[in-house]
Amino acid sequence: MKPITFLSLSVSILVLLAQTAFGAETNHNFAVWEKEIAAFEQSDLTNPPPKGGVEFIGSSMIRRWTTLAQDFPGRPVFNRGFGGSEIVDSTHFAPRIIFPYAPLMIVFRAGGNDLANGKSPEQVFADFKKFTAVVHAKLPATEIVFLSWSPTPSRWKQHEQEQELNRLVKNFARVTPHVKYLETYDLPLGTDGLPRPELFVADKLHFNEKGYELLTERVRPVLAK
Repeated sequence: MKPITFLSLSVSILVLLAQTAFGAETNHNFAVWEKEIAAFEQSDLTNPPPKGGVEFIGSSMIRRWTTLAQDFPGRPVFNRGFGGSEIVDSTHFAPRIIFPYAPLMIVFRAGGNDLANGKSPEQVFADFKKFTAVVHAKLPATEIVFLSWSPTPSRWKQHEQEQELNRLVKNFARVTPHVKYLETYDLPLGTDGLPRPELFVADKLHFNEKGYELLTERVRPVLAK
């Protein structure tokens, strides 16, 4: 009886773990972004982005990048960032805010909120791999450029996790067609190795105009190709 009891207990534990993992995925609140996604779709009816353009998508660093047209003149750039989002949100809404545009390039920056919300670098990396798989299943030739994470004053405590996420994505990009990694970790750092406060707005999390100027200079060669 003892072996049977032990086996039954083991099976029960495995079932419970599977249910917990599944619940964590299905309990993600995608509906919180419905208003913003619907606004993109409404705008597309009268002012659709160019087919085969360069789509910037991700969380707040992308959403707040409101000067794309001026920063990259002559390039078919457009913004579909939604602040506070995680990587799984961009994956979930890809059929609505990526596939219809058939972009030749996606400039992607997300993952910081994921880490701040308790995910490990490995979990966030797995989410990014799923994002690339979903996009390339529909758009196999689309270039996905991952803008690496750079430290901020308000989230300095997670800078080592950001570095680990960067390392995982960088290695993945080396061996994965149509996935590129763009290093930006050093971008906001001063000579003391800490983020420069003068590059951020009052919340110490998001770039100000000077910060975006540096980011633009780093991204411009990628778009020039």
